[in-house]
Amino acid sequence: MPNLTGTPAGTAGTGVRTGLGVPGCAHPLLAPAEWNALTRPGAPLHWVILDVAGGPGVRPDPHCLDAAGRLRDAGVRVLGHLDAGYGTRPRAELAADAHRYLEWYQVDGFRLDRCPADREGLPETRRTVTSLRALRPGAHIVLGHGTHPHPGYAEHADQLVTFDGPWRDYRFSQVAEWTADHPAERFCHFVHGVPRGHLDEALRVARWQGAGTVWFTDRTDRGGRADPWEGLPGYWDEIVSRVGTGVSE
Repeated sequence: MPNLTGTPAGTAGTGVRTGLGVPGCAHPLLAPAEWNALTRPGAPLHWVILDVAGGPGVRPDPHCLDAAGRLRDAGVRVLGHLDAGYGTRPRAELAADAHRYLEWYQVDGFRLDRCPADREGLPETRRTVTSLRALRPGAHIVLGHGTHPHPGYAEHADQLVTFDGPWRDYRFSQVAEWTADHPAERFCHFVHGVPRGHLDEALRVARWQGAGTVWFTDRTDRGGRADPWEGLPGYWDEIVSRVGTGVSE
């Protein structure tokens, strides 16, 4: 249900500093400069997703080990990428992937990508999250819905990704009314194709909708033929500066 109250969503999160959640970059061998930039002191990073090969891979990757270690040394939370397949992957498979991430890369939590968003998927997602927290007590759990899910999901994760898509849709999007019952740090938005000249507008949309973690990039999916998240935005220094000094209003 859209928020028609006339006030910003997530008002409980007023004063929470906006930060960046990095959906993941290309492999460190292909994007060494990008991974180095993520360890720069002062970058307002809430977390970085480590996606080795659609998951943890079949054996420890020394380049990813190094990248994850340098992020942790810089005080940045590292999350493993788990593909829920919209609820089709067995919980045992997800737990096995999570175990590899923990054993090999000492991750701080997980992003459950392609997470179901309907009421029917809620019980199995709850059980999966419970299994992940049993493997890693205190794990930071991000559910990657990419849209506003049934509000019950908010009870079982630290953050929900409630938008994942292009700028042309984001700038006119509306927030679900129930999100106003939660602080801004509970929500994350991933937006690609944001022109440099619209960066301030994108930040205003995120703050108005009550999203405390964001990722904006000028990269696009080029009609589904490219991954817009595989590199840093062309305005990396600018977004670091603007997000780092901004507070959710």
